[in-house]
Amino acid sequence: MGDLNIIKLKTKKDRANYIHHLLNDIKALDLMIEKGLIEEDVHRIGAEQEFCLVNNQFLPESKSLELLKDIDDDHFTTEISNYNLEINLDPVILGGTCFSRLHKQLKTLLEKGKKVASKKDIKIILTGILPSLSINNANEENMTNVERYSVLNDEIKRIRKQNFDIHIKGADELNLWHDSVMLEGCNTSFQMHLQLSPKTFVDSYNWAQAISGPILSICANSPLLFGKELWRETRIALFTQSIDTRANSYLLNDKLSRVSFGNKWQTGSAIDIFKDNISRFRSFITTGFIKDSVDMLNNNEIPKLRALGLHNGTVYPWNRVCYGTIDGKPNLRIENRYIPSGPTPVDEIANMAFWVGVMLGKPKKYKNIHKQWDFKDVKTNFFNAARYGIATQFYWNGTYISSYDLILNELLPMAYKGLYSAGVSPKDAEYYLKIIKDRVQGNSGSEWLVRNFRQLLKTHKRFEAMQILTSKMYEKQEKGYPVSTWGILHDSNDFPFKEQRVVKHIMSSDIFSVDKKDSIELVLNIMKWKNIHHVPIINNGRELLGLISWTDVKSFLETPKQQHDSVGKIMRTAIITTDEYTPIHVAKKLMNDNNIGSLPVVKQNKLVGLITRNDFNT
Repeated sequence: MGDLNIIKLKTKKDRANYIHHLLNDIKALDLMIEKGLIEEDVHRIGAEQEFCLVNNQFLPESKSLELLKDIDDDHFTTEISNYNLEINLDPVILGGTCFSRLHKQLKTLLEKGKKVASKKDIKIILTGILPSLSINNANEENMTNVERYSVLNDEIKRIRKQNFDIHIKGADELNLWHDSVMLEGCNTSFQMHLQLSPKTFVDSYNWAQAISGPILSICANSPLLFGKELWRETRIALFTQSIDTRANSYLLNDKLSRVSFGNKWQTGSAIDIFKDNISRFRSFITTGFIKDSVDMLNNNEIPKLRALGLHNGTVYPWNRVCYGTIDGKPNLRIENRYIPSGPTPVDEIANMAFWVGVMLGKPKKYKNIHKQWDFKDVKTNFFNAARYGIATQFYWNGTYISSYDLILNELLPMAYKGLYSAGVSPKDAEYYLKIIKDRVQGNSGSEWLVRNFRQLLKTHKRFEAMQILTSKMYEKQEKGYPVSTWGILHDSNDFPFKEQRVVKHIMSSDIFSVDKKDSIELVLNIMKWKNIHHVPIINNGRELLGLISWTDVKSFLETPKQQHDSVGKIMRTAIITTDEYTPIHVAKKLMNDNNIGSLPVVKQNKLVGLITRNDFNT
C-alpha cells in the first residue's frame, strides 16, 4: 500500500473498475498456482523495522518527512505518525548466515538513520509503544502529510460514523473516546516475512496461527500506553480497536474487525484466504491501473496483482498472507505482524530466528493441526499471551503448560531442528536462539519496562517517570546488549530535564473531586481523611464547575447543621486554571500573582490534574 498513489473510491465507475481488477487478480493468482508458476522450493526471509523519533527530552519528534528527505535511501519510508519511520530490509534466502547478514543490514541502515537524525538533535528508539507518548501525540495534527494516510483516516471514519471507543484493562485501565485512527500510530512493530511453498501453504499458515501465542509471550515489549500499565503487549488491543471500521452495535456483532486473529482454521489453498478477506471486507481506496493481470499472464508476463495488494493492505490479520515478486518470480509468504519493535536489533533478529525455526521445525504430529486442535484454544492462547506475556498458561496439545516450560522444553528444540533443516549455520542458530533462552530465564522487554516504571513511580510523577524510562531504554539500546541482560535502574531521584519541565511533570492526576450536590460535611471529611486542602467540583463529564479550599470550609467545623448544605452553595466558580503544557515557572508566577494555593489543570474544560504550592518543591 505504501508504494501506491492512493485515492478514494468515489463513483460507481471507480468501484466497478477496481472490483474488476481485484477479481481479475484473483483469477490470475489461481492460474499461477494451477500452472506451478509460484516459487516452490525456496525459503526467503525479510523484515520491516518501524521505529520512533524523539527529541533530547525523549518526547516524540514530529519530523519524519524532513528526516526521510535527508536520509535519501529507498529502504526508508513513512508511517502514519510523523514521529515514526520504517526500514524495509532486503529479502534473503534462508540458510547459512542469513540472520547475521540481515542483522548487519539492519544495523547499517539504523546507523545511517541515526547519523542523519543526530544532526537535527533527533534520536531513534526501537519499542512497541514509546513510553513517553501522551494522548496529544495521537491527534490528526501528528499525521504524516501523505495523502494515503488522510484517505485511510477519512474513509474509516466515514464507514464507522462514530468515534473510536478505546477500552483496555490491565493493572491500570484506559477508557478513551477518540476521533481518528491516529491511535494506530502509537504502535511500532518488527514485521517478519517467511516465503513458503504454495502446496503446503495453508497447513503452514494454520501452524503459524497455532504458535502465535507462545512466540508473542516471549517477544512482548509494549506494556505501557499514556503512562498506564495495560497488557504486556498492549499493541494487540490498541491496534484492533484503533482501526476498527465496525460501529458499536449489537447488529452483526460477530463481524470480524479489519485487525483480527481470525475466527476459524483455514482450508483449501492460499487463494481461499484472499477470497475470504475480499468477501468480508470492502475496499474504500483505489489506485491507477494500466494492465489487466490475466492478459499479462496470457502474454507470459508475471503480474504484480496491484489491486489485490491494495486490498490486502487494508486488512490486518496478525498473520497476513502476502503475494510478491522477486526477480520476476512470484511468491507467497506469511507476514508476522504481532511482534513489537525493539528492545534491540539483536533481540529482533533473535525473535525472527525463533519464529522461523518453529515454523519450519514442526513435528509430524502437528501436521494438519486444524483437525486436532480447537481454533478457539489457539485464539485464547494468543490474547492471553498479549495480556500476560511470559506469565501465560497455554492450552497446548490437550493440556495446560506454562510459557516458560513450553518454550524451553519444546519450542526451542523445535526451532533448532527447523533452522538446521533449512541449512542455517549452527553458529547463527545457536547465537540467536540462546538470546531467546536467556530471555525466558531472565526478563523480556515488557518485564523490564514494567518493573522499572513501577520503581520510578515511587519517586517521580507519572509524566516524569515516562520520560526517564524512555531515556534509560535508549541508553540500554545504544549499548546493544540483549534485553535479558538489562537490570533494574538505580534511580537517583533526579529529573534530567528540569529546565524543560511543564505542569504535566508535577501535577497530580489522582484527584479527589466531588459533585456540586455533595454535602459540605462530606468534603470536610475527605479533606481530613486524605490530608488535602483543595477539592475540585466536577460534573459527570469531568468538566470543572468550581473549587473548594480548606479556608472555604473550616469555619463549618463549628456549625454542624450547616454542614448539610451542598458544596454548590459555597464553591468558588471564578477559577484560574492552566493546561498541561504550561511551563512550570509560568504556572508558579500565575499562582503567586493571584495569591492562590492551587491551580486546576484542564483540557477542553475537563479536569485532568491539580497542582499546589507543594508540587513546586518536587
